[in-house]
Amino acid sequence: MRDTPLSNCERDFLLKAIQEKKRLDGRQTYDYRSIKISFGTDYGCCFVDLGKTRIMAQVSCELITPKENRPNEGLIFFNIELSPMASPAFEMGRQSELLVKLNRQLERCLRNSKCIDTESLCVVSGEKVWQIRVDVHLLNHDGNLMDAASIAAIAALCHFRRPDVGIQGEEVTVYSTEERDPIPLSIYHMPICVSFSFFQQGTYLLVDPCEREERVMDGLLMIAMNKHREICSIQSSGGIMLLKDQVLRCSKIASVKVSEITELINKALENDKKARKTGGKFGFAESLPQERITALKTDVSHVEMSDVKEKANEIVQRAEVPPQTVPSPVLTAPGTGQVGEGLENSWGLKEEEEEEEEDETVELKMELEEGHEEKGRGDVVVISDSDSEEEDVVILNQVTTK
Repeated sequence: MRDTPLSNCERDFLLKAIQEKKRLDGRQTYDYRSIKISFGTDYGCCFVDLGKTRIMAQVSCELITPKENRPNEGLIFFNIELSPMASPAFEMGRQSELLVKLNRQLERCLRNSKCIDTESLCVVSGEKVWQIRVDVHLLNHDGNLMDAASIAAIAALCHFRRPDVGIQGEEVTVYSTEERDPIPLSIYHMPICVSFSFFQQGTYLLVDPCEREERVMDGLLMIAMNKHREICSIQSSGGIMLLKDQVLRCSKIASVKVSEITELINKALENDKKARKTGGKFGFAESLPQERITALKTDVSHVEMSDVKEKANEIVQRAEVPPQTVPSPVLTAPGTGQVGEGLENSWGLKEEEEEEEEDETVELKMELEEGHEEKGRGDVVVISDSDSEEEDVVILNQVTTK
């Protein structure tokens, strides 16, 4: 799957901003994005965050047979994986041009620069040597993959510890970490890549380009250098012609950036070493939340109990004396009683209803008496209820005709 190309409006906007020496994230021309280096629980696992670009490097080792032309030297192997999780432009199981380019540049930066003593990896000359494998996984792609990959790889190699080996005659014994402490690798220097992007045929220069800036750039210059200002490798891509002064200027900028990044890596390694030595949290344990919902034990809080009685007496003396008598009930209406004020009395409503019912019964009795008085006259008295749905007729005196 190919990445979505930029529109003409986006391209023009980026180029116009670069001409005005402005960048999308607010950085200056020679500013790097924030770099965060963290290590995993095991030796040789390193995470590097360069802005939003995130890379993980894992170092492993195994005993193999050395090459015939170099029987006393170990081997170093680098492998970079670009997964679709990092960007939809990457495809699983297919080597793209970018992947081959990154692999070759990383090998030139670390292996060809002889930063690791390969002769110290020899166990038995011509028979067994250590092979160091560095796997670099891209977790999120936001530009400048080469710089982040070189930082993660060299930091993981400095953090890695190989198992100790014992030789008795022809037998080779590999001791576990519980039996013997692992041994760090012999590293002479730390080469780090610094990338420079050029725009409008080298007129404008940016350090640490992001993903959108890489799409509109005309050329890229990558310089691998250590803190001693020794150039380990240099590579130019994009087909632009660079002047000698431009290359020298980039090398001066790279020397400053490499010294800062090297100091950051050493500080991260020192902090991890102190945490492991003192038994504190290190690796993935640092990312665990400090506060938990449930805990098996809590911190002991010391409570001062020497002057408890004096404080209690002061509180009792300052308190108000409770009343000794109970207030008498309040009569809000005749025939009712309640304790306290503000309560509603519903008895009066019931009395009014009872009075209405009594009035209705008196009127009914008067009508019946009038009916009995007219009974002697021979008239028929009919009482009907006009409010009911069905009219009930009651004949009090029925006259039969002969």
